[in-house]
This record gives sequence, C-alpha cells and structure tokens, in this order.
Amino acid sequence: MELNQSGYSISELCKCARISRSSYYKWLNRKETQRDKENKEISNEIIKIYSEVKGIYGYRRITLNLNKTLGSNYNHKRIYRLMKSMNMSAVIRKKRKRYVHSTPQITAENLLNRNFITENINEKWLTDVTEFKLTNGTKAYLSAILDLGDNSIVSYVLGTSNNNKLVFDTLDKAVITNPTATPLFHSDRGFQYTSKSFKLKLDAINAKQSMSRVRRCIDNGPMEGFWGILKSEMYYLQKFHTYEQLEKAIDEYIEFYNTKRIQKKLKGMAPLEYRSHTLAS
Repeated sequence: MELNQSGYSISELCKCARISRSSYYKWLNRKETQRDKENKEISNEIIKIYSEVKGIYGYRRITLNLNKTLGSNYNHKRIYRLMKSMNMSAVIRKKRKRYVHSTPQITAENLLNRNFITENINEKWLTDVTEFKLTNGTKAYLSAILDLGDNSIVSYVLGTSNNNKLVFDTLDKAVITNPTATPLFHSDRGFQYTSKSFKLKLDAINAKQSMSRVRRCIDNGPMEGFWGILKSEMYYLQKFHTYEQLEKAIDEYIEFYNTKRIQKKLKGMAPLEYRSHTLAS
C-alpha cells in the first residue's frame, strides 16, 4: 500500500478529497505551463506589495501597483483570483461618525455642487477636521486640505483641540506652499469655517467659499473618502498610546499617500508625481 508522509494511503486521501487516483497522479506528474510560471511570479510580487503596505490594498490597488512595477497590463480579475487563492484581502474600512453642530456667523452656497472633477491644480480645495482617540482617553484632531486636481494633501495640522487655530494654521500652510493659488474652497458648516475671521483669510487670497448643505456629508465626498482611507489603512491597524506616536504615524502615512499611493484616476501615478507631471506639461 502506497503511503504519503502523513501515514495515510493515497487511496484513502483521494477518497476523502473525492477525486480518483488517476486524477491525482495526472496532477502529480503534470508539467508546469508557462501560465503557471507567470502566476508564480505574479503571486510573489503580490505578496511583496501586500506585505509592504501591511495588507491595506485590495485587488484593484494591488493590480495598479503590480502593473506599474512590472510594466505589465494584467487584468484585475486575474489578480483577484490569485489573491483569493492565497486568502488575501484588504483591511475592512469602518464607517465614520459625524456629529458637528454650530451656529454660523457666515454661510456660503454650495458652489462646488458635487462637481469633484477638475483638470487643474489649485483650482478646487476641500477641507475638514477629523477626530482620533488615544488609549489614555485623550483625543487629537487632524485638519487637512485636499486638492481635487491631483488628490494630494496640500497641508495638514494635528492638534489637541478642535479650534479656530487648528483650521487657520492649515490654511496658512497651504498658502505658503501655494502662494498664487486662488481656489474654490469647500468645507462643511463647522464653526471654524463659518467664522468671520476665516472668511477674511479666504478673501485675502481671493478664494471663493463653498459649503456643504446641512447634514449632506456627500457634498464633501472626496474629503470624507480620504479620512476613510487614512483611518482604515493606518489608524485602525494599531493602538496609539501617546500623541507623539499618533503624530509620527500620520506624518508617515500622508507622506506615503502623497508620494507612493498610486491612483487609477491619476493615470497610475501618486498625487505629487501627478502634480509634478501636470505642472511640467
């Protein structure tokens, strides 16, 4: 009786697997095809990319990175099948809770009107503030500005209080690095953005102010989307015990997002790579 290393006979194992002995030996003696070899190479590259980003990419983003790295044009369905065979999937994103209440001094029309498409850099900026909780019970708040022209994070500021200074400093940083920008500036109706002081800062750079409608988070969809990406790919993957630990992780992630996280809508480039390409052409 022929036995395998487990001590069971081939016949018993084939019976358990519900296949014939002839099918088993046909598989055992088969020659490796060119596609088999190619799938091995692709799988190795998938494992490499997946490991580098700590499992935050799904099959579509793995496909983008794979094709860019290998100079290939593999179909995302093939990558999906290979990842499924290796039991690989992206980290599941958690939904963000919203609870902003304010009495506005100044409000603006929704000039953006969900038109999130633009061919130009510094034409449309979106902004928002999101909250992080530390294990010691304290909170941190991140304010950021996103450019719809290249989906880059133009500026961001992390602080321990959700106040006017946090938002004002974020705008100041964006203006310093983009001194000629006069964007359409879109936000929700948070108290910082509806203050007279903030309106004066926008007027100083000839920016037009736009605001989401009340309880319409989708009016600021791409900004909300970035928070979801940031939290699912960084924040939810670990515990943050100190403010400094969180700050370091945010700095590293936004650097990664801006310089390495390629996007299909940016022709397979990362945001700052696309920005340089666009400004140079």
